Amino acid sequence: MSYTEDTLVQQTTAEYLEKELRWESVYAYNTEDFGPDSLLGRSSDREVVLTRYLRAALVNLNKGLPETAYEEAVRQMTGISVTQSLLAANREKYQLIRDGVPVTFHNEKGERERRRLRVIDFEHPEENHFLCVRELWVRGDLYRRRADIVGFVNGLPLLFMELKNIHRDIRLAYEQNLNDYKDTVPHLFHHNAFVVLANGVEAKIGSIFSRFEHFQEWKRLAEEEPGAVDMETLLKGVCDKRNFIDLLENFILFDESGGETKKIIARNHQFLGVNRAIEAVKDRKNRKGKLGVFWHTQGAGKSYSMVFFTRKIHRRLGGNFTFLILTDREDLDTQIYKTFAGCGVVDNDRDPCRASSGRHLNELLTQHKAFIFSLIQKFNRHVEPEQPYSERDDIIVISDEAHRTQYGVLALNMRNALPNASYIGFTGTPLFKDDEITRRVFGDYVSTYDFQRAVEDGATVPLYYDARGDKLGVAVGDLNERIAEKLETLEIDNIDVEQRLEQELKRDYHIITAEKRLDQIARDFVQHYSNAWESGKAMFVCIDKVTCVRMFNLISRYWEERIAELEADLDKTADEQEEAYLRRQINWMRETRMAVVVSEEQGEVEKFRKWGLDITPHRRLIKEGMDLPESLRAKPQFKNLQRMALDDAFKEEEHPFRIAIVCAM
Repeated sequence: MSYTEDTLVQQTTAEYLEKELRWESVYAYNTEDFGPDSLLGRSSDREVVLTRYLRAALVNLNKGLPETAYEEAVRQMTGISVTQSLLAANREKYQLIRDGVPVTFHNEKGERERRRLRVIDFEHPEENHFLCVRELWVRGDLYRRRADIVGFVNGLPLLFMELKNIHRDIRLAYEQNLNDYKDTVPHLFHHNAFVVLANGVEAKIGSIFSRFEHFQEWKRLAEEEPGAVDMETLLKGVCDKRNFIDLLENFILFDESGGETKKIIARNHQFLGVNRAIEAVKDRKNRKGKLGVFWHTQGAGKSYSMVFFTRKIHRRLGGNFTFLILTDREDLDTQIYKTFAGCGVVDNDRDPCRASSGRHLNELLTQHKAFIFSLIQKFNRHVEPEQPYSERDDIIVISDEAHRTQYGVLALNMRNALPNASYIGFTGTPLFKDDEITRRVFGDYVSTYDFQRAVEDGATVPLYYDARGDKLGVAVGDLNERIAEKLETLEIDNIDVEQRLEQELKRDYHIITAEKRLDQIARDFVQHYSNAWESGKAMFVCIDKVTCVRMFNLISRYWEERIAELEADLDKTADEQEEAYLRRQINWMRETRMAVVVSEEQGEVEKFRKWGLDITPHRRLIKEGMDLPESLRAKPQFKNLQRMALDDAFKEEEHPFRIAIVCAM
């Protein structure tokens, strides 16, 4: 063969998989023949499953069954439905791979028997057959394509690698090659777990359905490492046999919580962090139930990490673990429940798992549920230490924003109710150095992924602080203490703490949210941000949701006034360069979009109506996403995309969604 830089990267990758990671390696370009005894055992280039290896795995993992059972399993694993979408086919095949292939056969006694046949040995990862095939020809309905590297495990094409030479942008592998393969030979991806795009130096991993921006680097093999963008690190971290099987079994989700199904693959920090937390669970007796604090900064996928964590424990550690997921706010409880439900882990309608009261929580904890979701406020009933809700030692309490839920009467009631439970705290913010209560409950950090690393990894965007404090003109020195004291008395009630704080501290709240003050802040923000218009995007944080909408209306009004001012200046300017600058500034302001991004709550329409506000257009925008401007639609990565979710639009540097108005509570 003639060597090019592309094929050298390909050859080097295959040799690394073979020599360092102990995969078998085959070059198929002009050496593959067809038939039962051929190089790969394929009967034609239309086949994407290597049935020789699949059948051998089925027999080895499910010994002593009649031939019909193996044949039925092979048929299901290789079958293609022309009516299924690629996503539906991929999800169906993944479920068969993870949970086994259901077959029916007659046993030796002539009895009809049902069984799920395993196709992967998850217990002993290195016992599976790993095969790297270079230059594999695959024929679709109209076209024939040659894949750089396809990784087969027990004959199933689980890994797809598209490689470019060292000098080329790996985005080309996505835009020019991967998209074409999906169009021309989609059946190659029915079983696919992971896609790797690389150029010998850089490498990224994603799913077949990921946008290029969602492909992730794999920078670390251990959490304490500084991290480096390096193809070898990704190959070690992902293609090591034990890691590969672990990722396949425990770190892939299909989430429907957003209204449409999305395939989610764990990021590097989630894989490392969750596995550290799993080790803490294994050692929970020595740790006296203190599993640690799981600090992954906001935007790092904390809810998905919870799902990965709980699913892997149920699957790998066995037993009858009950997970009690605790929050201190209704909206957070709903958000986390929807993530678990969207991933198919729970369904409150079929199997109630959401505590509606303190009494209901007590009942759920006596029923050996796999999952229970509750507010900490539901521990509002006094519990005597001698009369706990449950003495089981296989209950794991997952406390969201751990530092907010471990104080006062409620926490004491929870401790008395579950004396032998283990505790892990998930949080998006670091603990204070003197936060001894949280450490006493959970122990020290079990996993950390701080803001700086998240920015470096592209998991979140940089944040810049510009201190522009508004002077209230009142003494508020003890405001924090009064809020803390009021929290202590309110938390034993089964109510929305935010709402009651507003009632109890009415005077302070009305000073902070006075119309004159908000008006002044809105004017200042518009003036400041319109002058710093080339500096990036802005996040505006308000005390509560109502104030968010009030500020949106004020900022919108003064934004238009500011545009009018600049247009008046434009008519007066005699300087050609200043005129050009002003035109750019005005165009930037005209195209800038802003949005209120707040969580949903029951009765919110009436709540906002009482303030003379309408939440529905904001809620519609949050649910439906923001229009994609024409300038972005022309780009290959946004092909056929009409709208973007707000979080994606805000992260996309070129999208004009530049002002996000969010709530602090």
